[in-house]
Amino acid sequence: MKDVKVRSARDRLVVWMAVGLILLSVWWALRDLRSSSPTPNQSTNPALMPEAISLVTGDEPLVDVLTRPGCPVCHMIPGIPGATGQVGPPLVLGTTGPQRLKDPGYRGEAKTVHEYIVESVLEPQRFVVQGYPAHTMPTWYGSKLSALALEKIAAYLERQTEGSSAP
Repeated sequence: MKDVKVRSARDRLVVWMAVGLILLSVWWALRDLRSSSPTPNQSTNPALMPEAISLVTGDEPLVDVLTRPGCPVCHMIPGIPGATGQVGPPLVLGTTGPQRLKDPGYRGEAKTVHEYIVESVLEPQRFVVQGYPAHTMPTWYGSKLSALALEKIAAYLERQTEGSSAP
């Protein structure tokens, strides 16, 4: 009889511990859910989040479309004042683009120089020009440039050749 009472008390203790663990798990899950939902002061519109706001819209003058994102800091760009960067390759894609598309090390999917420029901004590690450091071109440009800005950049750069000087 004593053995049955001990077992019964032990069973009740196990049940109460299980109920307590379940309640603790539910509380923990609700706490995580509450902390991840936006507060009244947080924006729920992803287009208004700082990381989603474009550096340029594409409506700006070409010089601004190329300088606001910081392209001249790393690249030499014909026709763009102050674009004398040496970290990345010169952006004379009218000359170098066809060569890069034929390079045996090129692993991208672009078929034209225009597509290559867009691909290089969106996925800069697809092809790193020999002699320049890998992982230097920021990978976030694709999310910080509007489609119109990226199109304007590609249209300009695909026309630039060595010796070009005017926009």
